[in-house]
Amino acid sequence: MLSVLPNSLKFICHNGAGYDNIDVDACTEKEILVSSTPIAVNNATADITMFLMIGALRQAYISISSIRNGQWFGKTTLGHDPRGRTLGILGMGGIGREVARRARVFGMNIIYHNRRRLPRELEGDATYVSFDDLLCKSDVLSLNLSLNASTRHIISGPEFEKMKDGVVIINTARGALINEKALVDALNSGKVFSAGLDVFENEPSVEPGLLNNPRVMLLPHIGTTTLETQREMELLVLENLRSCLEKGTLVTLVPEQRDALHQVNGLENGHVERNGHLNGWNGVHV
Repeated sequence: MLSVLPNSLKFICHNGAGYDNIDVDACTEKEILVSSTPIAVNNATADITMFLMIGALRQAYISISSIRNGQWFGKTTLGHDPRGRTLGILGMGGIGREVARRARVFGMNIIYHNRRRLPRELEGDATYVSFDDLLCKSDVLSLNLSLNASTRHIISGPEFEKMKDGVVIINTARGALINEKALVDALNSGKVFSAGLDVFENEPSVEPGLLNNPRVMLLPHIGTTTLETQREMELLVLENLRSCLEKGTLVTLVPEQRDALHQVNGLENGHVERNGHLNGWNGVHV
């Protein structure tokens, strides 16, 4: 698609935190800068993560289906409390940190893996571990990372084998981070106790083995579907548009391009402060 766009195109302001539908490398080659809407989505996505986590720990879908089918208790089984369990967060960006903040209230122990360890002021009481240790030690594994060529199917058969028996899997990031057929196998074998999924590999299609399993909590990619969050996302898109027209820069440049600019120009363009607040944007003005 980029090949047919005019050479005058210099900016793409995307309304979404994930941007795997944009070829950033191709945009960079054509000197097109791309922005997304991080931070605006953090709270809503973290909220839906906790909703799915509690639902999966309690296998709530079984009870929901039972009462709707007039069976009252039905096949409701014993679930698990979050208190005292270890939550492993894969991807400790803004959303991951908000998930950690909420999980602490439930008495969970937090471990995480990231491309690089967080500064102490952002890490809090979470413990940085290797990827393998994250897989081995987590009672609940939450995926909160971006989808790209290196993270596609980052969780597949070999990774499930390293996990604890009875692990709970939560994915509110991108469906293709998980090999869904491997997840179905892990659910069927009992390796995975339950799962909570808001995203799927081939949306809007859902893997039948997930769709038909009552131990899987399913949502149709509604992580940011609140009036408040949609408004903040749209305001941030408008702020990026205004910035590119008035200053020739973007407020929330995507990380791949931001890192490249850091190397060349320091923090000249698309700067995001380390504390997660955006320079020049408070989420309510335009």
